[in-house]
Amino acid sequence: MSLTIAAMPAYNEERSIAKMVLGCKKYVDQVVVVDDGSSDATAEIAKSLGAYVVSHEKNEGYGASLRACFETARVLGADKMVIIDSDGQHDPEEIPELLRPLGRGVDLVIGSRFCNGNGNEIPAYRKLGMKVLDITTNIVGGISVTDSQSGFRAYGRRAIDCISIGDNGMSAGSEILIQAKDNKLKVEEVEIHCSYNVERTSTEHPVSHGVKVLLILLQDMELRRPLYYFTLPGMVLAAVGIGIGLELLRIFYHGGQLSYGMTMLMILMTLVGSFMAFTGIILHTISRLIDQSIKRLDVSRRTRSKPFSSGIARYEDLGDAGNTVRDN
Repeated sequence: MSLTIAAMPAYNEERSIAKMVLGCKKYVDQVVVVDDGSSDATAEIAKSLGAYVVSHEKNEGYGASLRACFETARVLGADKMVIIDSDGQHDPEEIPELLRPLGRGVDLVIGSRFCNGNGNEIPAYRKLGMKVLDITTNIVGGISVTDSQSGFRAYGRRAIDCISIGDNGMSAGSEILIQAKDNKLKVEEVEIHCSYNVERTSTEHPVSHGVKVLLILLQDMELRRPLYYFTLPGMVLAAVGIGIGLELLRIFYHGGQLSYGMTMLMILMTLVGSFMAFTGIILHTISRLIDQSIKRLDVSRRTRSKPFSSGIARYEDLGDAGNTVRDN
């Protein structure tokens, strides 16, 4: 029997949790609420409405709550899981739209606020921050999505089993997408709508949240995309240095006096830029070699396992034949 659950991280959401639990219950078999150390009656209200409540003793962060959602889904044996915010931003009536692609073999469905040119209702400063994070996430993960920070998503069984969240903060959303790419999960986006006229219970300002997520993504870019992190900026820096050098050469050619400061700046920018560019190329090459070695190792293991298994089968067949002969 297939089990579909809706899971929601919650922190001091006593005003909206009842509406969200009741709204989700119409479309799923079980509602899971991860109470992230709330000081109000969030957990009690959710329990009274029949939700499966997982409680943290203290506030551990959005990423930790998402990790608890996935762990609970695996414990319950869920085949499908919808993650939805508990503050009322998302509309539970849109859950069927997110679940539908899972029936076509999609592993991860993202509820996007920007599909089909939407997103005009989002405050300008938030939209700008989201776009910066979208671009960075797409570069780091080698993916292409319009709303990397959406908290309204649906996961199939394969995604539930293979996604493992390490970060406790708000960068978990991007981390999941990067893992989806690494695990070759099929990802699709569907249009959703959000309401921003809700009481904000998070203790972190959206701007500081965005900066923290961006810094974490840049750290991942250093490891995953060294050409973007080192080589591209290095080439720009070296090009500017060379441009300054050409201008100094022109001034000197026409009898002008060279500036010591500009000359040193030209040398520094050219050298540092060149070093960064070559560092990125070297790291990229090493990364490719490691990936190829891992792939060859996997192929070798699979190749060795096949004759081994068939050998066992042949040995058992011979044993049976020998027994038959002895019985005769």
